[in-house]
Amino acid sequence: MKKYDLIIIGAGPAGLTAAVYAARYKLNVLVIGKLPGGLAGEAYEVCNFPSYGKILGFELMKKMMDQVKELGVEIKFEEVLDINNKNGFEIATYKEKYFAKKLILALGSERRRLQLENEREFMGKGVSYCATCDSTFYKDKIVGIVGGSDAAITSALLLAKHAKQVYVIYRKDSFTKAEPIWIEQLEKEKKIKPLFNSVVTKLIGTGKLEEVEINEKEKLKVDGLFVEIGSVPNIELAKKLKLKLEKDYIVVDKEQRTNVVGIFAAGDVTNNSFKQIITACAEGAVAAKTVYEELEGGE
Repeated sequence: MKKYDLIIIGAGPAGLTAAVYAARYKLNVLVIGKLPGGLAGEAYEVCNFPSYGKILGFELMKKMMDQVKELGVEIKFEEVLDINNKNGFEIATYKEKYFAKKLILALGSERRRLQLENEREFMGKGVSYCATCDSTFYKDKIVGIVGGSDAAITSALLLAKHAKQVYVIYRKDSFTKAEPIWIEQLEKEKKIKPLFNSVVTKLIGTGKLEEVEINEKEKLKVDGLFVEIGSVPNIELAKKLKLKLEKDYIVVDKEQRTNVVGIFAAGDVTNNSFKQIITACAEGAVAAKTVYEELEGGE
């Protein structure tokens, strides 16, 4: 079993930044992540990260991963199946086992589902949760997007580069959660049509998605439907480790400590309120610093 000072679970902004700082502190560190770059890697454009006017989400995360690797840190893209807390942390993936003195959970989040009948059946057959991944499949086709946040609007702008018609299906009467600059761009795009006060109530099709039902009455023909209604934190491991939770987020102090000695958390999975790439990076840096100080102090 390979042994490390620190294992970071999660390969998104928080986990990768923690790895950068841990490497510079000369800690023996490993990153284990299921999704390269986390959800940030699926972002169409990131326009509020310092030093970049705008950059593709995947490109930004690739730069972070490259930096981590250049510092000599190994990143393993595996799923953690189990963790035992016994004088340290024994971590099992489907490939092998690892041991760490300290643990940073940068578990991130996953896309919310519509919770509709046939949703799972139509995944990859018209229903998608990543415009960055799948937009090119809808050239000259009709698509819908569910949601009204920045993520939904930027996805609509991306899809408008390929599709002939993009409907933004939103349950409120105006875009209240998106930045004004994105709303302004959307309003200028002739291919995009907002459908306010609208909720998708049914997915219809044979073998693939063909229509969506709106508000339990009208039907809208679409070739694809993209779901951008937020995300939920990945907390299964946190529950197993008996970490304190607040509304399904891991409770941390100012040094990113959890209630369990030796376990730290950073990024979208914590109870800090502002969920952004830059704040995830900051939390990862703080967590790595605290780990280093505890190891140096013999704690």
